[in-house]
Amino acid sequence: MKTIKSLTEAEIAELPILPDGWSWVRLGESIEVLTDGSHFSPKSIGKGYPYITVKDIKNDQIDFDNCSKISEDDYNNLVKSGCKPYKGDVLFSKDGTVGKVSLVSFERDFVVLSSLAIIRPFTSINSSNSKFLFWVFKSSHFLNQALKSKKGVAIRRIILRDLKALIIPFPPLPEQRAIVSKIEQLFSELDNGIANLKLAQEQLKVYRQAVLKKAFEGELTKKWREQQTDLPNTQNLMEQIRREWEEATKASGKKTKAVKNLTEAELEELSLLPEGWGWVKLGRVVWSVKDGPHYSPKYEENGIPFISGGNVRPSGVDFSNVKYISKELHEELSKRCKPELNDILYTKGGTTGVARVNTYDFDFDVWVHVAVLKTIKSIYPFYLQHVLNSSHCYRQSQKYTHGVGNQDLGLTRMILITLPICSFSEQEVVVQEIETRLSVCDKIEQDIETNLEKAEALRQSILKKAFEGKLLNERELAEVRGAEDWEPAEVLLERIKAERVKNGKK
Repeated sequence: MKTIKSLTEAEIAELPILPDGWSWVRLGESIEVLTDGSHFSPKSIGKGYPYITVKDIKNDQIDFDNCSKISEDDYNNLVKSGCKPYKGDVLFSKDGTVGKVSLVSFERDFVVLSSLAIIRPFTSINSSNSKFLFWVFKSSHFLNQALKSKKGVAIRRIILRDLKALIIPFPPLPEQRAIVSKIEQLFSELDNGIANLKLAQEQLKVYRQAVLKKAFEGELTKKWREQQTDLPNTQNLMEQIRREWEEATKASGKKTKAVKNLTEAELEELSLLPEGWGWVKLGRVVWSVKDGPHYSPKYEENGIPFISGGNVRPSGVDFSNVKYISKELHEELSKRCKPELNDILYTKGGTTGVARVNTYDFDFDVWVHVAVLKTIKSIYPFYLQHVLNSSHCYRQSQKYTHGVGNQDLGLTRMILITLPICSFSEQEVVVQEIETRLSVCDKIEQDIETNLEKAEALRQSILKKAFEGKLLNERELAEVRGAEDWEPAEVLLERIKAERVKNGKK
């Protein structure tokens, strides 16, 4: 290993002051090995020895299940080239996604690509704790240095020489062990809290669907219904829907074939509804179902927003990352499919089966992945939004979504989705009951998101304190400083230098 240029007094003066016995050092000064994996990609085979790349580092762990496999000959050649990590090594990604980290805490035969650096402490003199290095590499102090050191144009990476030159805090060995123990204790508590928050998120999803289920079974409006005297019966409701659909399609000037009514056999397979409610197919309550262009239009820097399925969510349309088309193209596309106020936007490509009322009183266009549904007068738009997002309708949307690579919920299939319907006045009450409950969910969900963000910030705060020497309390610090193997970092670093010279002579 080539000699690493030590920090100068001027450089150290610009860094935060460390506790007594600690030192600021360059990474290459404190470790035995810092190398990388193979600089060529051996042939991948069905079975063989694991060959790990950056993509195989997931959540600080190595994913051996989906990694490439290489032959025994290639494996042996790469082992001779120093591409094999051993137990106690730390892997750090230096190409592509810089900053992924994993501690090799097991014995296993595998090799790595050059995109991963292999960092190994001086095990012969017990110079540093592998877990300590792992957490150092996870800190924002180290990661920010690594990101600033990236070079290249097409592929940005940090080269080994620059990685070795990065600066880390280096405490005495007993303090390294104590800091690791404290970090793991605090992170375990933090992870438990995060797990509880994520469990609450999942429970909210279940609760949301439970609210929608009860709403469209008529449970939420049962008392309201009992107080009404002029609600239409099911037969009158269905006749009104039929009449409005025919009037709307006739007014549009376009010939539209009516969707067949549900048969007796189909109705028998559906659940019973309250008096005055009925089952209909989606195509019976919307008089126009169109999607956007089936090609990618020419985009402009500014102009008319052009959205795709990923922009449509039950909470609204995300216009923050949309593309734009010219006004002329917008006018051309609007002749076939024009989203208007209170239309339903329904995703039919990518993530299918998500509905949202268009509440935006300005022009925008949709791609093929979004359908625009125009409702008859007897349908309250937000009622249709919620019912389409209910599990009953969502399951059908997935059944009608076809394709392997490019999945699509076809227009002629989506109109076959069955949904429960009631009078317009009850639809308004249903929506009010739903949104009263879901607004509470939204508030709780926002609080959960805020706390998850705080948890991640707290994680970095813990690491920052750890590597400033402020994580251990006075009692813990006194205990580790009384350990038999405690010695100032300067002394330990001198022993590392001597060991490096000794190894160099060998």
